Amino acid sequence: QLVESGGGLVQPGGSLRLACVASGFTLDYFGIGWARQAPGKEREGVACMGNDGSLTYGDSVQGRFTVSRDDAKNMVYLQMNSLRPEDTAVYYCAVCSPPLDYYSRTNFADYWGQGTQVTVSS
Repeated sequence: QLVESGGGLVQPGGSLRLACVASGFTLDYFGIGWARQAPGKEREGVACMGNDGSLTYGDSVQGRFTVSRDDAKNMVYLQMNSLRPEDTAVYYCAVCSPPLDYYSRTNFADYWGQGTQVTVSS
């Protein structure tokens, strides 16, 4: 099970840090990252960190978002800086395969969190 926290309302240009804790499996065997989905849009890969430490970011967040993991705590984080209104979405913590491949939420529900809303607005 993956559980996210840290979403909320932030002004454009602001920052937020999302956190995700895993239970029932140890993250260090998996790639782990974040995806997001805005209303009326397709799901978008945000970031993926492989279990070898490799990092991939989506083009729209490159240079602004940073993913990190703490395998000792079984946690993964997403630091989001210079937020824009177009970053508004539900953000999901998810098991991933580099570069930005995610398992089906339908068939692998345990590999997805429930999502946390991020709203960027003045």
